[in-house]
Amino acid sequence: MKEPVLRDNFEHERIRIAFNPLKGEFAVPDATTQRQAEFITDISEVFSQDSYETISQYLDRLRQTREVDKDEERHIAKAIGRLAGLKDYPFVALELTQSADEEQVADIFVRINSEGKKLNQSDFILTLMSVHWDGGRTDLEQFSIATRKPTAGNGASPLNPIFRPEPDQLLRVGVGIAFRRGRLEHVYSVLRGKDLRTGEFSTELRSKQFGQLKAAQAKVLNLTHWADFLNVVRSAGYRHQRYISSEGALIFAYQLYLIGRTEYGVEPYTLKQTIARWLYMSLLTGRYTSSPESRYETDLKLLPDSRNPTEFVKALSEVEAATLTDDYWVKTLPLELATSASRGPSLFAYYAALVLCEAKALFSKQKVADLLDPPAIGNKKPLERHHIFPKSYLKGLGISELRETNQIANYTLVEWDDNLAISDIAPKDYWPQYADRFSKRELKDMMNWHALPEGWQNLPYEDFLVARRPLIATVIRRGYEKLAGIHEATTLSSDRQAR
Repeated sequence: MKEPVLRDNFEHERIRIAFNPLKGEFAVPDATTQRQAEFITDISEVFSQDSYETISQYLDRLRQTREVDKDEERHIAKAIGRLAGLKDYPFVALELTQSADEEQVADIFVRINSEGKKLNQSDFILTLMSVHWDGGRTDLEQFSIATRKPTAGNGASPLNPIFRPEPDQLLRVGVGIAFRRGRLEHVYSVLRGKDLRTGEFSTELRSKQFGQLKAAQAKVLNLTHWADFLNVVRSAGYRHQRYISSEGALIFAYQLYLIGRTEYGVEPYTLKQTIARWLYMSLLTGRYTSSPESRYETDLKLLPDSRNPTEFVKALSEVEAATLTDDYWVKTLPLELATSASRGPSLFAYYAALVLCEAKALFSKQKVADLLDPPAIGNKKPLERHHIFPKSYLKGLGISELRETNQIANYTLVEWDDNLAISDIAPKDYWPQYADRFSKRELKDMMNWHALPEGWQNLPYEDFLVARRPLIATVIRRGYEKLAGIHEATTLSSDRQAR
């Protein structure tokens, strides 16, 4: 009845549905339904007034456009009558006696709501929170909304362009901190006060477990912690959510940050560097893309039982070293770059590396970092993904399949006006024009950061892709080494040898 609903993006919006009585069809209102007299543009009108009045108004409007015969009148009246009859549709009401306890209420609620949609474990836990700690669930929802929308006044706020978690994602962070669990399947029972060894339930145990969750959630929603963690994400080269391939990696990195800060007491500078490296590694390798709960569970067990900050950092560093081996950089990563996935983790890691290494956009004097984080947002993104071998040019060569034209090795970042100007020009024709903007040293640096092999503009397309992939992998590696403090040492050593 014209009441707004809360959408998935936490915006309130009134849903309008159009109806065609002649065909018995419903539709989402648009310019077409507005123009056609056959449509009732908003069915809420049918429910808010007498059906006879609705039928009369509809027929009067339809007769202004064409003749309406008796059969149509009867059909229209019948269809509108059936629609209006939905107001009298019987619903089953389940009435609980006063003797029903909170656990029974929560269990019934979950069972009924799971009929139309298969609920996941976080839905069960959030439902239980509604019974025993409704304020906690409300806090999660309000925090989630505030990451997307400005709050009144100029005070502290979780609003940001990098990570806008759903309430269940924030819950997962809290659960990981409180119970060191990545899988949520047992957490529902734990929060109900079940002893997993004996199978017995206890009110005291339930209160204790909720107390642990409350303490953990206070850390998760602490705005100082939140803002500091987002700066860690930025320091890892990731400046916007559109360039983050796995929110699961952010969830676990935030867990690690909070655990390292509040439980192990890791020195702040060391902690931030450690988490930034871990995030870069986990996003690059897609560590939490497949079976994330199992991976969470495994990685949480890596943390030492002692509260020794050095051991905490060592545990994470050992995983990084075991994952990012020389073989990974030289063999595995170039193979992973042989894909056309538009949101591939290795592609976004390449962008992050360009940010970390303070590289400029191709053909530009401006840094990638500045263009990814502009002072204002216009109709065009300041930085666009550019096909080095333009798609239209490739089509002229008989290469038109997206899996070929949209190869990661055919992408780089340019300013939007350069992207527009290049259009479908052949690389050998546009490259000299743009190369003239720069000195030889600038051009060499640009080719290094954008992984362009010598004479690339004259190579056959497939040879170009093969030659560029290991060069992109090298740039991504330099991004990681920059985070690890390795690249600076290597550069200084090379400079000394040159002198």
